Amino acid sequence: MAVTVVDVPVDKADVLHPPPQVVTTPCDPWPRPYFLEDGLRRVAPYHFTYNTNVKERWRGREILEIFADEFRDRPKEYYKDAMESGKIQVNGKPVPSVTSQVKNGDVISHTLHRHEPPVTAQPIGIVNEDDDLIVINKPAGVPVHPVGRYNYNSVVEILRAERGHQWNPLPVNRLDRLTSGVMFIGKHKKAAEKLSEQLIHRTVRKEYVARVRGEFPTGEVLCEQPILQISPKLGLNRVRANGKSAKTVFKRLAYYPPKPSAEGETPGPGYSIVRCLPLTGRTHQLRVHLQFLGHPITNDPIYANRRVFGAQLGKAADQPDDDEDVMTRLSRMGKDEIAEAVAYEDEMIDQYNRAKAEKMTGEVCEVCQTPLYSDPGPHELGIYLHAKKYADADGQWSYETGLPEWALPPKGYEGPVEATAESDPLAVDLEKLQVGDDLGLPGGKEPVTASA
Repeated sequence: MAVTVVDVPVDKADVLHPPPQVVTTPCDPWPRPYFLEDGLRRVAPYHFTYNTNVKERWRGREILEIFADEFRDRPKEYYKDAMESGKIQVNGKPVPSVTSQVKNGDVISHTLHRHEPPVTAQPIGIVNEDDDLIVINKPAGVPVHPVGRYNYNSVVEILRAERGHQWNPLPVNRLDRLTSGVMFIGKHKKAAEKLSEQLIHRTVRKEYVARVRGEFPTGEVLCEQPILQISPKLGLNRVRANGKSAKTVFKRLAYYPPKPSAEGETPGPGYSIVRCLPLTGRTHQLRVHLQFLGHPITNDPIYANRRVFGAQLGKAADQPDDDEDVMTRLSRMGKDEIAEAVAYEDEMIDQYNRAKAEKMTGEVCEVCQTPLYSDPGPHELGIYLHAKKYADADGQWSYETGLPEWALPPKGYEGPVEATAESDPLAVDLEKLQVGDDLGLPGGKEPVTASA
């Protein structure tokens, strides 16, 4: 693919670039159009061309009809204007008419002006590196792969930007965008495949740490509620009897009660730091199980959201009665309403940051008329969930990070500044819990996906 250079902008005027006049756009700018501002890694808006071979079901159909039926994220009027202005082309040439029919072998090109959300400017930490693998400490809020509105603001692309255009980082495990912590990056295919085989066929212990609402119980707490995906589009999962088997062991590391106000009132329930050992790897498993137990992650924009789940925040909810209402309320978050998590009860969060969240501003881009979003708020740049440790049960390898800043004792409190198996063991009898039997795997050995 051809490469075009995009300079890092110094003001808004520099981010406006006309689309290239070619069928296969050189849509891989180098160096990447990053710039750091206000603690955020930003990507200057850029033109990107999607090239699609005509599908069998499109043959003989009018091109405007195809776009209106197949790509409903934009109105029909937009596609009509894009064809008339040359943003949509066939075989590198302008569309003669919106009623033109496409045929087998045609290539349809659509040039868009892409706007990526900013992510934290925190660098990707290196836990360990050798000739085969890089063990990283992924920052919260950064997706692993390009997905949705994120492209260059992803772990894969940030690493490539740091190490060279031809270098191809190969993630071996995956963390959710909002989650931070230990991840494995293969430097070459053979190394990535080798570790993948180890993760699949060996018993791998994963340990997370979370900051949750209220006073979590002492001792080891087992949650084995099944989890069902309710809405892939909204990223919503809930405890349901017909869901997939899921088991997690939790153990409280610390509890920090709220400080009374000057008037003597005690605001909020305080929060706990909890160690989490997922014995299965369901999507949002830790977040859903903590919500079900009545202790959601304090700044979780989904599962700790009063406007979505009400005052009880989904505690012990395992029936589908309110699923439609929950999805309706959740779909509004980040568009015309602020995604308000219960983090507003945390007295350490500034009032300005409590109200700030990504939402539509009512403004549009001068170049492409795309609706613009405000910058994301702190709880949308990540949640208080961190993959602290990955270790092979046979003792062949172990990688671990320290406690994240939000898990350390707040000012004026005493508490643990580290969590290790030696100082605070989290004992789990895998055979007793019959993890292998539930998953159809021998000896409790479970494939690891690390989808917290």
